[in-house]
Amino acid sequence: MDSDTSAPGTTTVGAYLAARLRQLGVSHLFGLPGDFNLTLLDLMLADGSLTWVGTANELNAAYAADGDARVRRGVAAVVTTLGVGELSAINGIAGAFAEDVPVVQITGTASTAALDGSALLHHTLADGRSDHFEAMYREVTAAAATLRTADAGVTIDRILTEALRTSKPVYLAVPTDVATAPIDAAPLAAPLERPASDAAGLAQFEQALAQALAGARAVTVLAGPKLHRRHLEPQLRRIADVPGVRVASQSGSKAIIDEAHPHSLGTYVGAFTPNEATRVAVDDAAPLVLAGTVLSDLLTGGFSHRFDAAGAIELSLRSARIGRAHYDDIDLSDSLAALARVVSGLGLPDESYDHPRPPRPAAGDGGDLTHAQLWPALEAWIPEDTLVIAEAGTAFYGALELDLPRGCDLLGQPIWSSIGFTLPATLGAGLGRPDQRAVLLIGDGSAQLTIQELGTILARGLAPVIVVINNGGYTVERAIQSPDAVYQDIAAWDWGAVCAALGPETPVEVCRASTIAELDEALATATVATDRAVLIEAVVPRDDTPRLLAQIAQGLAAANRSGD
Repeated sequence: MDSDTSAPGTTTVGAYLAARLRQLGVSHLFGLPGDFNLTLLDLMLADGSLTWVGTANELNAAYAADGDARVRRGVAAVVTTLGVGELSAINGIAGAFAEDVPVVQITGTASTAALDGSALLHHTLADGRSDHFEAMYREVTAAAATLRTADAGVTIDRILTEALRTSKPVYLAVPTDVATAPIDAAPLAAPLERPASDAAGLAQFEQALAQALAGARAVTVLAGPKLHRRHLEPQLRRIADVPGVRVASQSGSKAIIDEAHPHSLGTYVGAFTPNEATRVAVDDAAPLVLAGTVLSDLLTGGFSHRFDAAGAIELSLRSARIGRAHYDDIDLSDSLAALARVVSGLGLPDESYDHPRPPRPAAGDGGDLTHAQLWPALEAWIPEDTLVIAEAGTAFYGALELDLPRGCDLLGQPIWSSIGFTLPATLGAGLGRPDQRAVLLIGDGSAQLTIQELGTILARGLAPVIVVINNGGYTVERAIQSPDAVYQDIAAWDWGAVCAALGPETPVEVCRASTIAELDEALATATVATDRAVLIEAVVPRDDTPRLLAQIAQGLAAANRSGD
């Protein structure tokens, strides 16, 4: 088909949407084709500025877009077809909503006439209604709309601006006839931007902040994952450099500040904080600044935090709060900058905080590989500037106790905690940051959910190191309840054969490690084989867990018993 039949000064709706996404830094479209999105895809891909990444299914596409958005700290996009496609992706979009990741879900849908005429179309519920799926997406996005030709450009700009403002996913349904409709291209000359903070409100907040911190002997900041979403780590580090400031991080933002920094308190997880001195420093802090935090169950150690959240200073994505005083329409970047200005003028005495980690369990040097051996070996091996991606459960809570070297980042999903997320997210992260090698840490049960995307990873020439922790099933669930129940078991796979089947033309280094000596040899192979993917099957005992996971699981088990 002709990709652009519009008159001079106009463009098609599909091309307009593609141009807006490209202006926002999007370079890849993840998804699957379907009869209702083919015309839209032809238009969006026509000029070559966007690269199509076909995935094995729409759920994986959403996960991949999430990973892409996280590593670039920007917007990512997924394209599906009506009904069957978009509903397959909705779990991934819901996770992006929970974790503040701006993914644009684009659905190619039936023509406006078919939608308005209540046609009983395939991929629908065959009840004559065309609004079911948009209504579903309204529950897991910051904004949703079905485009109409009359105001398509305005609606696209409004929806995408909402993604920028909220750092949440958004939804756009594009009927086949609207995709090809000509619209004015002039608005494209002005790129979209995140709305500015309310200047008067920001000034009031900074004045109140200075009053609240006046007379403080030290300022404690608990940094959360929302800082990562807005790429505010550099601002946080400048705050951490100020004398008298000390910074702890939530487990969802572990690598947000170098843990060797003299003002770093390390990771805070409520009662499960590895260092008691860190827990006391945060829980007893006065004043305490909550910067981009999420006070969910897993990030607070099952709500075991003792600090007074209501009395703290809170900096969120688009608002700030000092005790009961709220300041709306203030962007996190601006409230953090205000904090930097205020603490820099306090003249606090300088102190360093050396909180040595508690001793690890005895690792031993023989017999079966254990978690007590696995995580110290990984910590000693992980190179600088590595993107560590840790799957919910065993892998994530093992990774939290790693001291990561300079330039590393940790990507996980501690709030939504949908197992299988990280393997497709590794695809998106690898395409979003091709200069940074990824190390994926994932359990065997989780990997089985989304393993199809390993084929796409290999086909795209990515070279991650994938450590599959083979413990014969769902160990995190076993640690919570009913360890011997039949539903905790999974089928045994030959992981080397899986790699050969999913990447028959791509060389992959496959290693199996059931002892510490074999693990050391496998990691040495991964160090050398930087031009290809490496899969290490790390075999550990069924009921063995990292220390932090064992503590978290006990707390979850107690909550289940009590009904909390």
